[in-house]
Amino acid sequence: MPNRSSTASPPALVPLLRGRLGPYAVPIALLLVLQLVQALGMLLLPALNAAIIDRGVASGDTGTVLRLGGAMLAVTLVQVTAAAAAVYLGSRVSMALGRDLRAALFAHVQRFSAEEFGRFGAPSLITRTTNDVQQIQLLLFTLLTLLVSAPLMGVGGTVMALRQDVALTGVLLVAVPVLVAAVGLVIAAMTAPSQLMQGRIDEVNRVLREQITGIRVIRAFVRERREHERFMRANTDLMEVAQRLGRLQAYFGASAMTVATLASVAVVALGGPRVVEGDMQVGALIAFLNYLAQILVAVMMAMTVFILAPRARVAAGRIREVLAAEPAIADPERPVAPTRHDRSDRSAEGVGAAPGPPPGRLDLRGVVFSYPGAEQPVLHGVDLWARPGETTAVVGSTGSGKTTLVRLAARLVAPDAGSVLIDGTDVRDMDRRALAGAVGLVPQRAHLFSGTIASNLRYGDPHADDARLWQALETAQAADFVRGFPDGLDTVVGQGGTTVSGGQRQRLAIARALVARPRIYLFDDAFSALDTATDAAVRSALDTHLGQAARLIVAQRVSTIRDADRIVVLDAGRVEAVGTHEELVSASATYAEIVDSQLVTEEAV
Repeated sequence: MPNRSSTASPPALVPLLRGRLGPYAVPIALLLVLQLVQALGMLLLPALNAAIIDRGVASGDTGTVLRLGGAMLAVTLVQVTAAAAAVYLGSRVSMALGRDLRAALFAHVQRFSAEEFGRFGAPSLITRTTNDVQQIQLLLFTLLTLLVSAPLMGVGGTVMALRQDVALTGVLLVAVPVLVAAVGLVIAAMTAPSQLMQGRIDEVNRVLREQITGIRVIRAFVRERREHERFMRANTDLMEVAQRLGRLQAYFGASAMTVATLASVAVVALGGPRVVEGDMQVGALIAFLNYLAQILVAVMMAMTVFILAPRARVAAGRIREVLAAEPAIADPERPVAPTRHDRSDRSAEGVGAAPGPPPGRLDLRGVVFSYPGAEQPVLHGVDLWARPGETTAVVGSTGSGKTTLVRLAARLVAPDAGSVLIDGTDVRDMDRRALAGAVGLVPQRAHLFSGTIASNLRYGDPHADDARLWQALETAQAADFVRGFPDGLDTVVGQGGTTVSGGQRQRLAIARALVARPRIYLFDDAFSALDTATDAAVRSALDTHLGQAARLIVAQRVSTIRDADRIVVLDAGRVEAVGTHEELVSASATYAEIVDSQLVTEEAV
């Protein structure tokens, strides 16, 4: 069940930024210097303009106008250059932080087990890695380019305004608190919809992802209208929240403009008569208006940051929630290499006194496993073993725990009790690379990645040459159709393997595991998409080419497993019986029922 993002605590944003801005201390320091230069330039321009009016234009002194005008031009060039450089550095730092956050999220999610993926959900993880990170980027960019210069302009503008006229500063004492109060109310009202916004984006991503991946089912049952309505509901919910935020931002803009306009009118109303009476010069009044505008713009700039803060704060909390999630399955601090010559379990496998059993032994001992939130365990005290050079098959009714058993062997999930051993070493004591080298999994749903056939096969071993790839394809009975493609191994495969058929995708997945050459092969119903003849051909080739590797096969078809050295019958998460096909037909009621449902009497024995 996808995890609904919880409300982020206010401090969540600060530690997230503080912990990741260290590498960018130098450009941030340079940016602060540039912002200081920019602010000083903007504060100096109104004073120069006032001097031109009062000392040059009013007295007709052309030389003063040209001299001060040249100074204004120089200051403007410096101010514009500093502003452009500051924006450039701010964008570089914010984009770099976004890159680092996405990389950290991706790397951390790669360590997640099935439990964490189930808790967060793929749509939410996608939103957190994209949209949530963008909110942090936008806030940081605004912080670096606006909030840094806002205090300089606000404080400096107040000081410069006082130099022009002390009496008119009373307008500031009224305008600034009113503007801050109005914007504060808007920010408070934005907190709740900002929290809701990210959840609504999660929902749109979830619905869209389900519809894209399930488009064939939707079309097969002619449910396009229903899915369209479902998407429109999610999309409309998102739109309504976005409109709420948009209206609040519009209120902010209108409030700020209203306060600024009324403040300007008040300055002109109070200062105009003083200019007429000669108590104040025209240039000083114009400069005061400019400084008033700068002060109010500085306040609005600061408020813009605070308007972005609620949504960014929520996003930061969601990002930290993922980064703080400890995987249920983690690499041990001191990994142990599998023991190649362990003799402790000979009695269980019936081996005589001959020393040095070959590697590739899998043991599940007293395994108990429950999915989070389930009332009953899926597996109850399961004992199972697979030996080098042998095929161990697992069969049972739907829901008996077959796939869960394979996932335990591959350590995709961790047992609640009991142990899973490979060559005598508990998988919990092995790091993932050692485990991947020992176990090759062909999952129930074969998945291929966008790329080429060769790049998909080399997931098994990046260093495998073409000859090794073709050998794996031959064993998996996939070489013929790959040769039939014009580009052979370089044939482009669509995302998820959608450009090949289900049977071809299944055989390519088998070939990928063969390229890895593990000691233990796990086939989780990996032959279900193959026709009977191809199934038999693949299994025959596997028996010939896998040598001393152990094979654990989960299958629904009796024809796939009837020749296995050992068949384990699962019933409601418990081992009901173990034996060969001939032994189980008469010894296991569950197995006999499965056989009777698939084979006629003559084929059953």
